[in-house]
Amino acid sequence: MSDTLWPAPTRTGAVAGRVSLPASKSLTNRLLVLAALADSPSVLRKPLVARDTSLMADALETLGARIERTEDAWTVTPGTPAAGEIAIDCGLAGTVMRFVPPLAGLSNAAVTFDGDPRARERPMATTLASLRGLGLDISGDNTLPFTVNGRGSVNACELSIDASASSQFVSALLLAAPRFAHGLTLHHVGGSLPSQPHIDMTVDELRKRGVKVDDSIAGTWRVEPGPIEGSDVVVEPDLSNAGAFIAGALVTGGTVNIADWPTETTQAGAAWQHIARTFGAAASADGRDMTFEGPERGALNGVDLDLGDVGELAPVVAAVAALANEPSRLRGIAHLRGHETDRLAALATELNKLGGDVEETDDGLVIRPRPLHGGTFATYDDHRMAHAAAVLGLAIPDVLVENVATTTKTYPGFVADWEAFAR
Repeated sequence: MSDTLWPAPTRTGAVAGRVSLPASKSLTNRLLVLAALADSPSVLRKPLVARDTSLMADALETLGARIERTEDAWTVTPGTPAAGEIAIDCGLAGTVMRFVPPLAGLSNAAVTFDGDPRARERPMATTLASLRGLGLDISGDNTLPFTVNGRGSVNACELSIDASASSQFVSALLLAAPRFAHGLTLHHVGGSLPSQPHIDMTVDELRKRGVKVDDSIAGTWRVEPGPIEGSDVVVEPDLSNAGAFIAGALVTGGTVNIADWPTETTQAGAAWQHIARTFGAAASADGRDMTFEGPERGALNGVDLDLGDVGELAPVVAAVAALANEPSRLRGIAHLRGHETDRLAALATELNKLGGDVEETDDGLVIRPRPLHGGTFATYDDHRMAHAAAVLGLAIPDVLVENVATTTKTYPGFVADWEAFAR
């Protein structure tokens, strides 16, 4: 699939369907980390089985955990911390390259981290500076590859970092902090902090396992040292992955039911309810489903959205905005320049190739609708770019998507599910 162009399905009428999504990557990987650090075994039911989560599971096994993987559940048993010289493949997974290095500091091993070529371009300076600030011995510069020379413990108890490039820097330290000798008081001292829902998710999952976290002061977190309870949990469906299907209903004037939408969640994808309504759609709970109904085809509003907390949704939002009947502005997403690719540049380039009028700003995009035409849409090995391309293809004939297989990063069955949805 990665060596061919995928002809994105086009739908002249309105889509209508019900979609069952795979589990959340963000939750699966946080749950895996906490399970590996816990005092007793844990069971993750219906976890996401995809490249990013498999890389995380492999990394944790390398560091000493045992993970029994079946079709419906992963059982994680904490093990003896690794020793010697070991290597961890991060692929292109931000959670692996940022969440796992602090755990390596708790081992007695020299742990070398590397990944895909693009991974060597992702911002890692804050991760390495924070590890050094904790007193760890790090070999390497501010990118992959680097080596964490673990000493079996982390004794520092307070740290200040600038996490304005990614909330993952905060989550990485909070997840490991209960196992530090004195816990950790962490301060964010930079500018705006993106993706707050992901930090909320981390704090919520720590508390569910009995860890004491004080986040009463904005930009400061205090995690007490102590036990981490094992758990038996069903992983929520990935609401960010719902975005493409919701967008499909918006751009065709159709309807989609997203199955098993949680009544309470910390996922960033929950923002799709507000985003859809801003475009002029309707969103309502219907039993276990969340139903989205687009406005009449061709009647999408332009939007002015601050997506700083939910930047991962921006590529699909941009695709919808390109098909609206008024200009749109997406703000608060400068940090997307450091994601799987520079998402702002990539979106501007690919939408303009199809006849769009997209301008980069300091912190986002201005999208002025124009008649779009078919063409080849590059994904830059970025699953969210592939989702955006699929949405565009529903409304524009002859959109060809490069490397749609990159969607397996978080959604192995995306192509089959999308083609069924678009029929």
